[in-house]
Amino acid sequence: MAFQPFDLTGRVALITGGNSGIGLGMATGMAQAGAEVCIWGTNPDKNARALDHLSAIGPKVTAQVCNVADEAAVDACFTAALEAHGRVDGCFANAGIGGRGTAFDQMTREEWDRIIAVNQSGVFYTFRAATRHMRERAEAGDPFGRLMATASLAAISGQARGEHYAATKGGLISMIKALAVEYARYGVTAHTLLPGWIETDMTAGAMDNPKFMDAVSRRIPVRRWGTPEDFAAIAVYVMSTASAYHTAETFLIDGGYAAF
Repeated sequence: MAFQPFDLTGRVALITGGNSGIGLGMATGMAQAGAEVCIWGTNPDKNARALDHLSAIGPKVTAQVCNVADEAAVDACFTAALEAHGRVDGCFANAGIGGRGTAFDQMTREEWDRIIAVNQSGVFYTFRAATRHMRERAEAGDPFGRLMATASLAAISGQARGEHYAATKGGLISMIKALAVEYARYGVTAHTLLPGWIETDMTAGAMDNPKFMDAVSRRIPVRRWGTPEDFAAIAVYVMSTASAYHTAETFLIDGGYAAF
């Protein structure tokens, strides 16, 4: 018999930026474990492709066009997710954008605000809606909740020309630790995910540079870049009852890059 705590039947997971990359990898893993899944993304075509992929697995899946930097849109989409699925047990704030590689002393206010709006304020709007729902459900006698924010190695390393991006990702670690403490009484756990070099749309430009790809690969002890599939298992673990006593963790999934 399979280890029962990893059976997510009856659970509902919401994944922002869930139509590709790490988000879709996590959504796929949770769907395979039996969870219903709601994905948010800003690209309707990518949403549709992801919906087809996830629907073939089995459990109920929905997709919504949502810009997490838009406070009203987040609240409306969260309400729609509840209407479609009845509840949200796990919220994975994965949506994010990269910086433009501008020298810090030449960075504009517009560029700084662009990154903050999605990578930090977007997580605030998303988790605010999720924690409100989870608290209310716990107070009604149904305590359970899972929060996970996707940060980056930039949160713990010096990323030149990416101070705005690093600031948002480092801030997520602090936010998650506070959420883990505040909402533990409601059966809610909270974690931060720190991916290393992963093959996604965000890193497509880097992957087009063979010299850079080779240089990075030599720094990764497992000798390959990560893939979205490498994040399926951690999502299932976090979403499961097996992780009920595990909270405020920073999950570093980088093939050993930071240790080398």
